[in-house]
Order: sequence, then structure tokens, then C-alpha cells
Amino acid sequence: MADPRGFLKLTYREQPPRRPVPVRIMDFDEVYEPTDTEMVRRQASRCMDCGVPFCHTGCPLGNLIPEWNDLTSRNRWQAASERLHATNNFPELTGRLCPAPCENACVLGINQPAVTIKRIEQTIADEAFRNGWVKPQPPGRLTGRTVAIVGSGPAGLAAAQQLTRAGHTVAVFERDDRIGGLLRYGIPDFKLEKAVLELRLEQLRAEGTIFRTGVEIGRDITWEQLRARYDAVVVATGATVPRDLPIPGREAAGIHYAMDYLVQSNKAVAGDEVPGQITAEGKHVIVIGGGDTGSDCIGTAHRQGALSVTNLAIGKRPADERPAHQPWPMVPTVFEVQPSHEEGGDRSYLASTVEFLTDDDGHVRALKVAETQYVDGARVPAPGTEREIPADLVLLALGFRGSEREQLEEQIDVAFTRLGGVKRTPDFQTTQPGVFVAGDAGRGQSLIVWAIAEGRAAAANVDEYLMGHTALETFIQPGDVAISLEPA
Repeated sequence: MADPRGFLKLTYREQPPRRPVPVRIMDFDEVYEPTDTEMVRRQASRCMDCGVPFCHTGCPLGNLIPEWNDLTSRNRWQAASERLHATNNFPELTGRLCPAPCENACVLGINQPAVTIKRIEQTIADEAFRNGWVKPQPPGRLTGRTVAIVGSGPAGLAAAQQLTRAGHTVAVFERDDRIGGLLRYGIPDFKLEKAVLELRLEQLRAEGTIFRTGVEIGRDITWEQLRARYDAVVVATGATVPRDLPIPGREAAGIHYAMDYLVQSNKAVAGDEVPGQITAEGKHVIVIGGGDTGSDCIGTAHRQGALSVTNLAIGKRPADERPAHQPWPMVPTVFEVQPSHEEGGDRSYLASTVEFLTDDDGHVRALKVAETQYVDGARVPAPGTEREIPADLVLLALGFRGSEREQLEEQIDVAFTRLGGVKRTPDFQTTQPGVFVAGDAGRGQSLIVWAIAEGRAAAANVDEYLMGHTALETFIQPGDVAISLEPA
């Protein structure tokens, strides 16, 4: 290490400042000010050179975190970029979007604030693009084998890049008009400016990956036709079926799934015309669901000019500190204040929505909410605690319940699990030979690092299926769960 006593000399975390709230809610630009590389170098020097670096346990990509921390602390940014890209195809994305389970597993975090791994990762990647170190890596030869990848989210893109570099001819099919999946239309620009995504897509195109937008497999091309045309198929369609809230009044106007709202907002920010756009302007907005998608809705509503924003979560408010039943190196459930939460609005816990109340025109006007009580482990409304909250727009951010299945089942008889994911074997194949699955489509709703890790692992198994051997790395298996993500 550059300084083996660095963690003793610098005992606090530093992060780049966020733009002032009154300024940043006027646009959709990224929340943070430009990163000071000297600050990041100082933070990298806090890495302890642990005998057993548990940050590896927290990260399903197997990132070489101590190595690129050391290189960063010594101002060897290009070498740090090489070590970072050795295991992660898209560190500029994970550095912005991943909740950093690696930091929860950081050994320094036992008695000090953890190393700012996520910020260091993003800064290395940004420096690599800024200095021209990210170059296309086209294959030295072609194998003559073809692979179709359906879905262009992080799992599909990671699989595409790995298989293209292995020499296969890879075509990525995306039903939307632009590549990126949820990276493109599910993540607001204040968390990921799309120019960052475009930089990486330029590399993939230069390496030889083919992109086909506006093509929905199952309708424009059947799954049977796709399977007959390509030597292998990878299903990377994500877990896109939203969870509903089937309570009285659900049919009222003004109640929408969060992803419908975010997709329209992202298209408008990209400059597209969005007829009948769902907007929070001048409205009392209620977001039901306390996760990342709910936070994205909150930040978007503020930028659209909402009169008020209320966030409802059915469960208890998490503790401020790591609870005893979630010891290091597990990911603790703690109270989190994301940038969107700083921008205003109310957050209410133990709030069970029991009814959507409507006006004479059939539009939602309020929510009837009761206090949550726990009965035999179930969360139910407590009688006599009902209250009304005014609402003109209600956004359901309750997570997802699996993959779209009708066409896959009907056209090529792919099986699904009880939880709604595509059933698969340890080599990432579905119940149909030559058809593989990666990311949320098989795993269920998860993190971007898991999507990339699964894309890489699926690519290795596809390569072995096509060639009888593979040099691509496999760091995970379909059923793997990092130690830090195990439930209590």
C-alpha cells in the first residue's frame, strides 16, 4: 500500500458536495458537484490492505477493490482503470447506481466509516473516459457463431460485450426506441445523465455488437424464429411486471405505476414529445413504496413542480445505526436519506393504504390511510386509526413480481419459477437448450452489480455451450447470494 497507516491518519469519509437543493430541482442534471480527484485519492489511502478483504464478499462482481484503491492512492489512475475494468464492464454505472454492498462489508467499517469504494470506482471510470483510456476491444478473430440477446439493460449489455469480445456475432434486441433498458428509461438523469451511458455504448458498437431497437421479440419476431436464426439466445428482459395495490378505488384516474411515470419523464427529458404525459406539476403527489424507485419518483415530482410530495411506507422506520441482528459484513437495514429526500416532502412509516377516495369525476382525490400493526407477522391496518391524505397523483412503487411470461411460455415453452422468474439450471440455461437467461429475468428484482455479474456469467456459459470451452470468467452461479445479502 502507498501508506499502510493511511486509515489511521484519515478517519472520516469525504464525498463531493451535492448541488444546492433550490438549484438542482430546477433541472435534471446529476445531483453531485464535479468530483475532486485529490479528495478521492485521499479516501483511497484509507484502504487497510486487509488480510482478508471482505469487500470482495459484498460484491458479486469480484471487483479487485484493494488493488485499485492502492493504485488510486498513488495517482496511478490508468492502472487503476485497468484493474477496475478487469471484473466490471460498466463501473461508471455501478459507481452511480449501486447501493455499494462492498462498503457494508468493508473491514474498516467495523470501527470507522467505511472506505468510499463507490465514489472511488466512479471517479476512476470517469477519469478513464476523460483521458481516452477506454478503448474498443474487438475480437482478434470471429468464431462464426451467432448470439441473440433480448433486452439491453445491464445484464444484456454485459453479456453482449463479453460474447462479442469472445468472437461471436452478437445482436441485442430492444423493444424501446433507444438502448439501455431501465438504465435509459427507468433511472432519472439526476442519478445517471444519459451521456454517460452513450459513452459506453459507443465502445460496444465499435467492438462489433449489433443493436436492433424498436423490435419486440414475441410480436415483431417470434421466439421460435429467433431461436431458429441464432445459435444461442439470452433472455435479459428484466423483471418488469409491477406489483399492484388491489384495494377499493384502484380503478380511479390519477393512479399509476411508478415505472410508467418515470419512463415518460425520461423521454420528455430526452427531448421526445410525450402526448398525455403523467406529470406532477401543480399536484399533491403520494408515492407508495420506500425503495429506490420511490425515491426516483420523489425527485422527479419535485423537478416537475409538485405542490406537495408524500412518501408512504407500510413498514417500520429503519434504525439509524446497524441493528444487532445484522452484524458486519451483512447489508444492514438502516434509515437512508437519499438526495431526493433532501429536496422536500414528507416520509411516513407504518402507513397502510386502505382505500383510494375519488371525486365525482372518478379521479383520485385522497388516500385513506391507517396505521400498520403486526398480527402474527403480517402487516395489517389498525382499526380506528384511519386518516385521509389529499392526492391528485398516486404513484405505486411497490417493486416487481417477475418477468413477462406469456409469449415465452406459449412460443417456446420456457418454464417459470413460483416467484415469476425464468427457471434455469446452474449453467444459466432455461428449460429449452440453447436459450439462456441472465439478470432480473431469472433472478428477480435485484441490484445493478448482480445484473452485470449475471450477464458475465451467462456469457461464459453461452461461450462454453457454443465452443465446448471458454476463457470467459464466471464469478457467480445462478443461485448465489453474497454473504452480506443473506437475510437474518
